Amino acid sequence: MLSANESGPPATRSAAGAPSPALAQQGAGGPLGPGRPHGGRLVERLLSPEEAADAAGRALELRALPCDSRTLSDLEMLAIGAFSPLTGFLHHEDYASVLQRMHLGPAYGGILWPLPVVLPADPEVARDLRDGEDIALAGPDGSLHALLTVEGVYLRDLEAEAQAVYGTADPSHPGVAITLAQPRAAVSGPVRVFRLPEPAFPQYRLTPAETRAVFAERGWRTVAGFQTRNPVHRAHEYIQKCALEIVDGLLLHPLVGDTKSDDVPAATRMHSYEVLFAGYYPRQRVLLAVFPAAMRYAGPREAVFHAICRKNYGCTHFIVGRDHAGVGGFYGPFDAQDLVLQLAPEIGVTPLPFQNAFYCNRCGSMATEKTCPHGEEHHVSLSGTRVREMLRQGQTPPPEFSRPEVARVLIEAMREH
Repeated sequence: MLSANESGPPATRSAAGAPSPALAQQGAGGPLGPGRPHGGRLVERLLSPEEAADAAGRALELRALPCDSRTLSDLEMLAIGAFSPLTGFLHHEDYASVLQRMHLGPAYGGILWPLPVVLPADPEVARDLRDGEDIALAGPDGSLHALLTVEGVYLRDLEAEAQAVYGTADPSHPGVAITLAQPRAAVSGPVRVFRLPEPAFPQYRLTPAETRAVFAERGWRTVAGFQTRNPVHRAHEYIQKCALEIVDGLLLHPLVGDTKSDDVPAATRMHSYEVLFAGYYPRQRVLLAVFPAAMRYAGPREAVFHAICRKNYGCTHFIVGRDHAGVGGFYGPFDAQDLVLQLAPEIGVTPLPFQNAFYCNRCGSMATEKTCPHGEEHHVSLSGTRVREMLRQGQTPPPEFSRPEVARVLIEAMREH
């Protein structure tokens, strides 16, 4: 039985990452901030400090299953309630249902869930596991983090999984390549987490219970979530501030788990967000916190996943941009928006779909195709490749494209590397 309650009240975290006494002592009826979590309650799998000490000792006596960094991110998401209503890694029935229907199986009431959350394992190791057996889960460095009670072992059809999740089995797709490289066996069962991964950006690492507490403290009844794995340029800023016109607050929620090698490193991005917030955003109407998940690049399905997770963090609205979670032209520019809008009643948040934004020299302002009557020759538009070239050469992109403070951060980071 978990002591950490499954209905997230406001709380702070101890230095060790475990729930504070205030969190552990509050009952399931604690305040949740705006919006209800997916499935109706936050399902946290992080043990109280007392139980964590016992579990850590027991883990030393058990066989350990190694987890890569992406699986460790999933474990953290399960621990803090970001994957509510999941209690652990998916059973075969839930896994198959997610692939085929984007819904969990009967055990979870058939609720919407677009991406498989699996625990890959070497088939030679997995076949020796027995139902009901407790095993320890270890990180890439061998440190132990959780106990898992085995409730099933199954084989995945990795090619079929890739086709279902990404809409392609082409290994040039980064998400497909990661999936095809994984072991085919998967171990299912609930987890009890006694040690979170060593946190990067600890001052910004807020759990869903904690973001909800901030929203409630600030009196935010409506909150728009913004997912990003990139620096915030003027187009993003414009979209976020449009959202702020209709909601009480904005959660800027950059993903800091694994990304592609050519994506801007998380530390650089976080610095760029800090300088942007310092000069251009109303402090009491925005919150910067990190999203510990790994990036899948699954386009439409991942957009739905991002929306559900931000619902668990307390968001009532979710910004869906052009080619959300897309990569390399594998998805249409508005496929993600179409799917999120289609599933919005089941997701339970209000989608805020935006066209591609740009600065128009004729309008003299930021705009989109919905608001600007002028041709592309009047738009300040730079490709990601061109921007990277400019930054590597120490050139600042036009202020209509990027705030100079952000550009300086990126230029300095490129010089250091």
